Amino acid sequence: MPTVTVDGVEIEVPQGATVLQACELAGKEIPRFCYHERLSIAGNCRMCLVEVSPGPPKPQASCALPAADKQVIRTDSEMVKKAREGVMEFLLINHPLDCPICDQGGECDLQDQAMAYGRGATRYHEAKRAVTEKTMGPLIKTVMTRCIHCTRCVRFSEEIAGVDEIGALYRGENMQITTYLERAAKHEMSANVIDLCPVGALTSRPYAFEARPWELKKTLGIDVSDACGANIRIDARGREVLRVLPRVNDDVNEEWLSDKARYQVDGLTRRRLDRPFIRRDGRLVPASWEEAFAAIAAIAPGASVAAVAGDLVDCETMFAAKALVHALGSRLLEGRQTGLAYDCANLAAVNFNSGFAGIETADAILIVGSHIRREAPLLNVRIRKAVKRGAKVFVIGPEWETTYPAQFLGADVGLLGDLPLPVGDALRAAKRPALILGGAALGKGALAPALALCAQFNLVRSLEDGTAWNGFNVLHMAASRMGGLMLGYAQPGGIGDIVAAKPRLLLALGADEVDFTKFAGSTVVYLGHHGDKGAHAADIVLPGAAYTEKTGTFVNTEGRVQFAERAVYPPGDAREDWTVLRAIADALKVGVGFDSYDDLRAAMIAAVPALGREGLADYGALPSGGGAGPHNGERVIAGYPIDDFYLTNPIARASPTMQRCSAELLHGQDFAEAAE
Repeated sequence: MPTVTVDGVEIEVPQGATVLQACELAGKEIPRFCYHERLSIAGNCRMCLVEVSPGPPKPQASCALPAADKQVIRTDSEMVKKAREGVMEFLLINHPLDCPICDQGGECDLQDQAMAYGRGATRYHEAKRAVTEKTMGPLIKTVMTRCIHCTRCVRFSEEIAGVDEIGALYRGENMQITTYLERAAKHEMSANVIDLCPVGALTSRPYAFEARPWELKKTLGIDVSDACGANIRIDARGREVLRVLPRVNDDVNEEWLSDKARYQVDGLTRRRLDRPFIRRDGRLVPASWEEAFAAIAAIAPGASVAAVAGDLVDCETMFAAKALVHALGSRLLEGRQTGLAYDCANLAAVNFNSGFAGIETADAILIVGSHIRREAPLLNVRIRKAVKRGAKVFVIGPEWETTYPAQFLGADVGLLGDLPLPVGDALRAAKRPALILGGAALGKGALAPALALCAQFNLVRSLEDGTAWNGFNVLHMAASRMGGLMLGYAQPGGIGDIVAAKPRLLLALGADEVDFTKFAGSTVVYLGHHGDKGAHAADIVLPGAAYTEKTGTFVNTEGRVQFAERAVYPPGDAREDWTVLRAIADALKVGVGFDSYDDLRAAMIAAVPALGREGLADYGALPSGGGAGPHNGERVIAGYPIDDFYLTNPIARASPTMQRCSAELLHGQDFAEAAE
């Protein structure tokens, strides 16, 4: 390891580290605009200048200079100070003087570094250059005169998202960053360039001029728009969530976030259920809580009761409903709303066992029945990193536009039992082979043949370094799925078992994807937060809390237990879900064993200890593979479960931003502005 001296302090740095990284290891702050830890080195901005000896007697860009043994680095010399002031002066030559009205104000790197490293005055008095605004779609607002050509947005689009949508035109002072052919950025991760932009050239269009950062209360939360469980920060003012930003978690989402997770939050204030409703004469009419509970008590269901959990529900809500159903003498619990039915006796067989960080190291990946860009954009980023390291990717299912080279083998899941020779050879030769099984494949009975393939190609093995590798992965799409499976929300025959039981009382916990026409003889009690499909089909509607309005536990598709905090309170008469279920228990005169949130969590953790420990749950070893594949005529995957990436849940469907993204980016519709 090289030994370097930084401002008189001698330290050892890893082989291959840059001078900038060496300075940071020594505790020195180095200003930068173009450098980013997760992007390639560009060396554009020159703000990270330091003095290095031995070397030429001039300041050097530390981000692009390798650290070498016996180097002496100065970050605080007069030469460095003067050089940084000069660079900052050049960066500000064409920058508009609009800090007071800039929507990046208060969290702008350029603003902060100009104060810390810039001069107190400018010597430039010529006219500033102006650049026309660019079209980047409904999510990204552009003020390109502010752009300093750091190219972070270009490198993110090309290297991380894998979509060449943003680039540079012209040269010299005429250079401009733009989308090619003035088209909107359409990929599912496009808004991450807003976080990367250090100067306010790219900012959030839906959030523009809504608030200043110091006005917002910041709460740590977990995203529920898919099953990845991205770590987020919820920014709220008063009782309204104004924006969601990603938090850094290298094991889950690194520091990225999908566009849906980021922008669906404006749906939290629209189409909300803020009071109970009861269906009378075919119409839902407002009611009081007392009337709603009296109507539920009048059903007198006895043991003829069932609960169906929706895609956005936390574990505490599901456990409270389970306690209520069990207290009434029933065991009918299900979370797979659309009819999926697969063996959940061993949760290792329905888990993403490689982990998101682990899939990056795979060298051969077989994807079966999953449109990963729509179902888990953050996982697609990880697979792209594996491909850049040399991994081969094969896909069974209808073709979709990947962001990396992939070979499509066909849409018949029967191929699992008879893989083409090159695919089998690639899996056999791989040190870390991986299989990813999606919802479309699970719907065609592919779990058993996939387990057989796992045994055939030894996807679970010990590596040469002594570590264990498990390449068998199931990718879920619902934030509540793994938590629900841990709590027993899985009938052997799926939701078909509940339909066959014909329960007198069906408790729908935010379940909006269920075909309620099959429950014509049941009284449907919907406990949720939006007036979506489930509320329209219900006989009694009880207003609950959205994911930002309650403290809860979520388990992502890799079995990672994570905790979210409450950011705001539910609107109107809406209440946290567990309190409503506790009141229903009183109305039906049964005991559920908890009277407070702490009692509820203690009971849940006593029943499922893994839900009380943050981190990956241990589901044990995979079962031995085998079993028959799907029947003829039922094994071809005709399509994927998600048709519209932007409208997959009731919050997103209520969001004007998501509606606009769907219309403009997927369906090519034009939205007229108010002035038009």
